[in-house]
Amino acid sequence: MPETCATELKFTSPIAAKSSYMVFIPAVLIAAGIAFLSLWENPQMPKMMQASDKVMHGIAYALLSISLMAAWIKTHAPIRIYHSPVVILLAVTVYGGLIEVLQRFCTLTRTAEMADLIADFVGAFIGILIVIFLYYIIPTSHRK
Repeated sequence: MPETCATELKFTSPIAAKSSYMVFIPAVLIAAGIAFLSLWENPQMPKMMQASDKVMHGIAYALLSISLMAAWIKTHAPIRIYHSPVVILLAVTVYGGLIEVLQRFCTLTRTAEMADLIADFVGAFIGILIVIFLYYIIPTSHRK
């Protein structure tokens, strides 16, 4: 009986739990990159990138939501189709809104735009749809 208790303690130790959250590192790095690029004063972007600002927002937030969904899937039981994606979509959209507020009040050359927030939301939504689609078309036997 003591061996069973020791085994159970081994699997629920804080160290084991912390290491499983390492899968969130890509999401944290993407979020940090978004914050850095969004709050950077006077970025010198090529004209082509300036014209597609909303597309760049969409791609960035799609990558953020994809990385969060992937980490969530790795650290939790099977994905709950109505729970996890909604929470992640809300969190990513709130993050986009926070970045817009910071641009408005903490920078001199950047402005907050509702169109940017909408692009963030659409990008996050598309990223979540991509993960859900890929998650459900891959047979269970191929998942690790």
